[in-house]
Amino acid sequence: MILYHGSEKIIEKPIYGKGNLRNDYGRGFYCTENEELAKEWACSNNKNGFANKYELNMEGLNILYLNSKEYNILHWLAILTKNRTYWENSTISEVAKKYISENFIIDIADYDVIIGYRADDSYFSFARDFVSGTISYRQLSEAMKLGELGEQVVLISEKAFESIKYISNNPADVQIYYKKKKDRDRQARRKYRETKNMESLKNELFIIDIIREEMKQNDPRLR
Repeated sequence: MILYHGSEKIIEKPIYGKGNLRNDYGRGFYCTENEELAKEWACSNNKNGFANKYELNMEGLNILYLNSKEYNILHWLAILTKNRTYWENSTISEVAKKYISENFIIDIADYDVIIGYRADDSYFSFARDFVSGTISYRQLSEAMKLGELGEQVVLISEKAFESIKYISNNPADVQIYYKKKKDRDRQARRKYRETKNMESLKNELFIIDIIREEMKQNDPRLR
């Protein structure tokens, strides 16, 4: 698998055990298969950066693919609630996070790589809206596709770090890619607002319904 990592630096040797514990899936090396997205992420702090290019040997690696049919979006949310901060400070949010974590969390200890959604600024705000009860389960599922961020590939085990090889890098011009990142975020938020106000929600499934009816991971209503 060819992967790209956006950074302000050239990273020839990703180091296991480094990284922010509060990233989407905890500490790890976050990549994408899309070089253009990597360049946007490289310029996130309004500085020039690089799309570092790698080859990942997938043979023998245990992969958690969160967007497979085996899982639903609440499994992704459960991992997010464990690692990300800055959730809404309300009773429903606290109850919702606790319920999602207790019923949909996945033990990632035996996995080498996680592939799933990236909680960019707009995406994380959509997740917070769902947890606080202001958008439905369907709206959240649809919102995750609005910014066309694709999927991120995250190396989390020492074995995975040993399986990745640096190839090269391409510079990311902040004058181009910071604007592209901001435009992507604005477009996602605009489409989200349009979707949010588009139709009646009286028959939609909200987090309070999921909690009240004690829905679990195999509930067909969550497919």
